[in-house]
Amino acid sequence: MEFEIWLLLGIPLFFSLGWIAARVDIRQLLAESRGLPNGYFRGLNYLLNDQHDKAIDAFIDIVKLDPEAVELHFALGNLFRRRGETERAIRVHQNLLSRPDLPLEQQTQAMFELGQDYLKAGLLDRAEETFNQLVAGPYAIQARRSLLEIYQREKEWARAIDAAHALQESGAGGRQKEIAQFYCELAQDELVHTNSAAALAMLDKALATDRHNVRAAILLGDVQVSSGDVESALLSWRRVEQQSVPHVALVAQRLMDGYRTLERPQEGLNLLKGYLAEAPSIDLLEVVFKATLELDSVDAANQLVSAELKRTPTLLGLDKLLDARLMVAAPEVMPELSMVKNLVHGYAQKLARYQCSHCGFKARQFYWQCPGCSRWETYPPRRTEELSVMN
Repeated sequence: MEFEIWLLLGIPLFFSLGWIAARVDIRQLLAESRGLPNGYFRGLNYLLNDQHDKAIDAFIDIVKLDPEAVELHFALGNLFRRRGETERAIRVHQNLLSRPDLPLEQQTQAMFELGQDYLKAGLLDRAEETFNQLVAGPYAIQARRSLLEIYQREKEWARAIDAAHALQESGAGGRQKEIAQFYCELAQDELVHTNSAAALAMLDKALATDRHNVRAAILLGDVQVSSGDVESALLSWRRVEQQSVPHVALVAQRLMDGYRTLERPQEGLNLLKGYLAEAPSIDLLEVVFKATLELDSVDAANQLVSAELKRTPTLLGLDKLLDARLMVAAPEVMPELSMVKNLVHGYAQKLARYQCSHCGFKARQFYWQCPGCSRWETYPPRRTEELSVMN
């Protein structure tokens, strides 16, 4: 009972002490804020309102009055870089590094910011040299990320692999997907130079790093075809179904061509029809449609496209259906049907795009690395209209 009374008496006391401490902190904060120039608050206000030009002008005025304001130099340099004025950003950070009285922590920060300036300006050699000086300090992970970006820009894939491994070892998360893609880039280079053995070695490493890498399976088939081993190539391309069924559309034409080479085209068509039943795709339908026309009949091709359009109603599918209808249309309706076909085709072509799931960049062709944001494997293997219908 005695303890409870003391506890009840103590609660107001603790509350009072907290109130006094808060008052002291507020007074100290107000006293410190009075010491700041008005331009500082103007600059902050401009920043909050995304008025970067006015913020820069305000901060420049303060720096002229107080050249020792290190944090303002950092803010000013970053604003210059964000605005694309990399030369001015570089000068700001170089001036900071030239100060002999700058503490080590801020020297390191200034060096990192300078590296970012060089990277933004496209001065990759200078950026690489700067970031290499930071891989053993507090900015090690950020520096290694920037080095990885540099090597990708320069297409130095072997160095990119080393940088990605170093990032993994530093605890920055797994990079298996990117490493496998770098091996694929090396394999593709070897394939261009008809060095099949070296290409196969790179693809083995890619699949050992990421066994779900679709690109490696596709390239493996390409290498095998170039060596005359079509049967093995077909097995490699069929492996894509086990990795990702939607990506089968990317190898459909390769599969059909391979089965034709082996004089088993009907087997190839039956295989692709099975894939189409499992994963509807305009690109896959295109290949199956042409093969059906060649191996079966116009009526069979008509029925195929009509059934797919009912299952997945898209303008791209309608465009293909009109292609089929024109092949069997009576002469008297041909002009009108052709006019409708041309109109639909024009709109359909605008929708025949692949779209990056990260940045939204659209492209006519499929990319493994987005040209917009440089991310890997962000393009779904389906056209934008198909994705909107499926969602």
